[in-house]
Amino acid sequence: MADQRPPRFITPHGFARIRAEYQQLFGEERPKLVETISWAAANGDRSENGDYIYGRKRLREIDRRLGYLSKVMKGAKVVDPAAQASRDQVRFGATIELADEDDARRVLTLVGDDEADASAGRIGWSAPLARALVGARVGDERVVRLPAGEKSYEVVGIMYPCAPAKAGAQS
Repeated sequence: MADQRPPRFITPHGFARIRAEYQQLFGEERPKLVETISWAAANGDRSENGDYIYGRKRLREIDRRLGYLSKVMKGAKVVDPAAQASRDQVRFGATIELADEDDARRVLTLVGDDEADASAGRIGWSAPLARALVGARVGDERVVRLPAGEKSYEVVGIMYPCAPAKAGAQS
């Protein structure tokens, strides 16, 4: 039976960061660690050999992370926000300026769940706030159910990255 999971939307920048982490772990860190473990194993008694014990533990962590990153890349659907045709509505990749009931402003960017970082203003596509904002236009008010209760936000601005200039375009 085919896997019917929805695609994992991700921005080109987020995909590049995940690929770079995978390549760094797989191509650099893991081979060095395998070499250290082999050297430690050759030293004899492994029961009290810190290099061997720590190395094996770290190798398991790296292999788990590589498996996760591989799964993310395999299921990723790269969506470039700069190519968004409808720029007057909130869609994937939009940077939105919001105002709450107290007129406190905040700026958020809707990104893939695998690249979300709330402290940097990037919220995952499936977060409650992101789901409530999808389709909104400037001036729309949306009520979001959060763990702390309902909160109302007004969309003050919607921005998308600029599309790259096409080769051969005349000025």
